[in-house]
Amino acid sequence: MTVIKDPTQSPQDRMMAEVVQGAGDEQPVDFSAKSILARGCDPQMAHRASKVMPGLLGGVEFVSCTNDDDFVEKLRERAWSVVFFAPGACRYDEARMPIPGGRAHTMGWGLAEYRALVRQYQGDQVSIVETTDEQKIVPRLKQALLQSRDKVVPDQS
Repeated sequence: MTVIKDPTQSPQDRMMAEVVQGAGDEQPVDFSAKSILARGCDPQMAHRASKVMPGLLGGVEFVSCTNDDDFVEKLRERAWSVVFFAPGACRYDEARMPIPGGRAHTMGWGLAEYRALVRQYQGDQVSIVETTDEQKIVPRLKQALLQSRDKVVPDQS
């Protein structure tokens, strides 16, 4: 996978290797009709995730945001199958620090305020996934996609 160069050289490479490792070798499911909106705080990791995650998650549409202007715009635009808060954002929240990428109207927010914002625009039925552990990302997103209100097509391969 070209987005993971050498997990011993950079924290980003290590984190992406952990994401891939956590994916395991489960039976593939076609999630190509589903979508994930991700809110993180590292533009480099967001770019990498947008390239890696669809392959790990059955072709799901994976859209990353690292600032609240973009995030709020995308929440308003359309319905999402899952909204995901990346490990970095969750670690900031766990440390009671504001999540980077906030704007004047969201400055100092933690995950509680972001969850309320997601519910405001997406309703109570959308799954929200949060984890500080990179290896748990794919299993948790798969579970949320399976439970989402969209239709799932089992992979026939």
